[in-house]
Amino acid sequence: MLDAYARKLIDPPLNRVGRMLARMGISANAVTLFGLALGLAAAGAIAAGAFTMALWLVLLSRLADGLDGAVARAAQKTDFGGYLDIASDFLFYGIVPFGFVLYDPTTNGIAGAYLLLSFYVNGASFLGFAILAEKREMQTSAQGVKSLYYSNGLLEGTETIAFFVLLCLAPRFFMPLAWAFGTLCFITAFLRVWGAYQVFGDPISDQQETS
Repeated sequence: MLDAYARKLIDPPLNRVGRMLARMGISANAVTLFGLALGLAAAGAIAAGAFTMALWLVLLSRLADGLDGAVARAAQKTDFGGYLDIASDFLFYGIVPFGFVLYDPTTNGIAGAYLLLSFYVNGASFLGFAILAEKREMQTSAQGVKSLYYSNGLLEGTETIAFFVLLCLAPRFFMPLAWAFGTLCFITAFLRVWGAYQVFGDPISDQQETS
């Protein structure tokens, strides 16, 4: 819900840094993998109970996630780069809650499983929409220039990062926060499926069926 507004604020400085990194010969894929490594380290810090360190690692990871696209725009965008970026994002979004489960499986296990289930369903609704949007040659830049179609929703990347920050600041409240955020993820997925029905629910023509 907030991604479009956040992009207007963060894209100009990210693009400036991205151009600088591109001139230094640093590739977008390298930045993506560096951001993923920071995210994995954040999950390890969470599992160890080092929540302040985890907070900084989460923020730095997401900074790198924004920079990889800026570097790609300044140098050369590739389909694989977009694929690597979305795969890394999904791993990051899954590993951080898993870190909280590892930290206290007795308290956080069920709520963490519910949260990860909601991420799975929400991610499927997002990627399914993107596939059909690509088939129909739909385009949008509301969430920035991306390699695939980003459908908006109640919860997007900005809200998820804010949620992870909140978890790092108040880890003892993981269980109620996970139940609440997971429920909002399910609502987001339902709304996206309903939106897909509105956009893609028309009958497929005979020509489309045979193509």
